[in-house]
Amino acid sequence: MLCALFAAVCYGVAATMQAVAARSTRDDGAGVDPRLLLRLLGNWRYLSSLVLDVVGLVAQVTALRSLPLFLVQAAMAASIVVTALLAVRWFGLRLSRTEWASVAIVCAGLAMLGAAAESQGAGHGSHHFHYVLLVAALALAVLGVAAGRLPDPARTAVLGLASGMGFGTMGTAIRVMPNLRPSFLISDPAVYAAIISGVLAGLFLAAALQRGGVVAATAMMLIGETVPPSIIGVVLLGDHTRHGWVPVAGAGFVVALAGALLLARFGELKPPSAEPVAAGVAGA
Repeated sequence: MLCALFAAVCYGVAATMQAVAARSTRDDGAGVDPRLLLRLLGNWRYLSSLVLDVVGLVAQVTALRSLPLFLVQAAMAASIVVTALLAVRWFGLRLSRTEWASVAIVCAGLAMLGAAAESQGAGHGSHHFHYVLLVAALALAVLGVAAGRLPDPARTAVLGLASGMGFGTMGTAIRVMPNLRPSFLISDPAVYAAIISGVLAGLFLAAALQRGGVVAATAMMLIGETVPPSIIGVVLLGDHTRHGWVPVAGAGFVVALAGALLLARFGELKPPSAEPVAAGVAGA
């Protein structure tokens, strides 16, 4: 559980830095442009955020080896708490009472999930399911390209959802890997599903943050990242709660997600071109 929460902290810090980097990068205005990632690689904030993402991924993998998928993915939603708190420090924004209450709601929901969870299921899905994940990862590319052609604000919302589904697919793929031996990983379709979905999720999130509101992108990302993987974990992979604790786990999941979505509306960041913002981030 500590690894899952540490991963959420890493992802929350990284998301804030990526929002700043994306909005300071040239926008060609042509849907989802893969060259956006190449341009972002020249931004030190984005490169630093990738390091944090890798560290967070290692912690997430560790958590997924012993915790139910629904618990780990719900913990990832706590990254919005970190993003909100960093916005106070870096962007000079203030949390209202509602937003502080949302922080407490997320923490309460995670505490309920942690108390109810027993262990991850023994299932890793059939070999065919691993191929299904790979097909799903490739299908995300189609969804993202189509979303990039939509008018705002639908573009931002659908790109955020596609990004969340990408991160969710990556988490599910990591969860179903029976072992992490290199000789086995090379031939496991789930490995390639995790890589493809992770790269696509990063591209879609950057595109959503560059032109759209952080609010819609973050909210939809949380839904795509949390809900589908949690259902898959319970229905197909045998994840379960302690005996008699199903209502507590269900309530905790709803509470944590609701609190994260409430906080998502706090995520509007000022343009990084403004001097106060740039100075604040540089000094952080």
